[in-house]
Amino acid sequence: MKYLKVIFLGLALAIAWSGLSAQVVRRDGQERRDKDNNTGPQISGRQQAFYEQNEPSEADLQWTKTVYRVLDLNKGKNPALYYPAEPNEDGQSLFFIIMRLLANDQISVYEYLDGREMFTDEYKIKVDQLLDRFHILYSEAKGSTEKHRKYAIEDADIPGFEILSYYIIEKWSFDTRSNKMMCRVDALCPVLHRQDEFGGDPIKFPMFWVKLNDIRPYIAQQYVFTDDDNNLSRYNLDDFFKLNMYHGDIYKVKNLRNLSLMELYPDPKDLKHAQDSIEERLHRFDKNLWAPSREELQAKAEEQRRLEAEQRGEDIDDEAPAQAEQKPASKPRSKRGSSEQKPQKPKKKPAAKSKPQSSNQGATRSVRNRKR
Repeated sequence: MKYLKVIFLGLALAIAWSGLSAQVVRRDGQERRDKDNNTGPQISGRQQAFYEQNEPSEADLQWTKTVYRVLDLNKGKNPALYYPAEPNEDGQSLFFIIMRLLANDQISVYEYLDGREMFTDEYKIKVDQLLDRFHILYSEAKGSTEKHRKYAIEDADIPGFEILSYYIIEKWSFDTRSNKMMCRVDALCPVLHRQDEFGGDPIKFPMFWVKLNDIRPYIAQQYVFTDDDNNLSRYNLDDFFKLNMYHGDIYKVKNLRNLSLMELYPDPKDLKHAQDSIEERLHRFDKNLWAPSREELQAKAEEQRRLEAEQRGEDIDDEAPAQAEQKPASKPRSKRGSSEQKPQKPKKKPAAKSKPQSSNQGATRSVRNRKR
């Protein structure tokens, strides 16, 4: 009887051990397949919520303006969005990150509508239609399902070198909670510069709009350097947009007629003047709401004094205080032998002698003294 119990116990342990081993093998194989299918970084819901930049409440908003800019990737610090043109040990460009996320069904993109952008499910673009529209070669990736389609795209087939500019949507707002102006990038659109068959000027093709909040957790992992003198990568792509390190010209502001600045101001001089006026108003809107402080008034008076002196062709000592202008200047001393005479000091008038007080003043004399 004891032998039968030992045999049954051994069989049970063997069966349990084999099941556990098979489960470990299946789990390792599944993790390996998931790793092979998802080449992009995996972001949890908590990490996604951490990077989301929430909009201020409409109850707190007092003023808001929507501004459209074009970022030329050859100006200012904008080349940080273009290089490296192909993925290498330094990382990959912004467009490569977006295309990888799009191919792995990790983000959604929306149709480019000229000034009427709608970030709703109705205007979402299907990935295969987008790739066919811009002639990008692809194949269906492993792990693709009917509900979540995934695509494999070779690095050589991604037209990253043709993305020479971006459109961005800025939201400027002033709210009573913080009492300051805030600027945030709401969405961006890669613009494809493709040469035509006749060799003329490249034609611009805006591809799609993507919400910045959707890609912020992913681009925060890509660090770039923005200065040729310092090759240390101190900022990531999320900092690049959050700190407004880009350089872009305003080509449109939201208006009722949905017209661009070029349509409103055909003359180049008028267009430049309108762009500068909008920039000036955006950066000084919150400052014009408050009365200037004493230090600001003094700085303004000092600047006005400098401008007037420059117009007269005079040199101004920077270390001299601004109040020195208000004091009367002392007359220069005359040199020896000069015909100019020194001004004589006015003579002091002799002090008037005090008159003796009359006898009537003071105490009243007695009757006895008056008889004498």
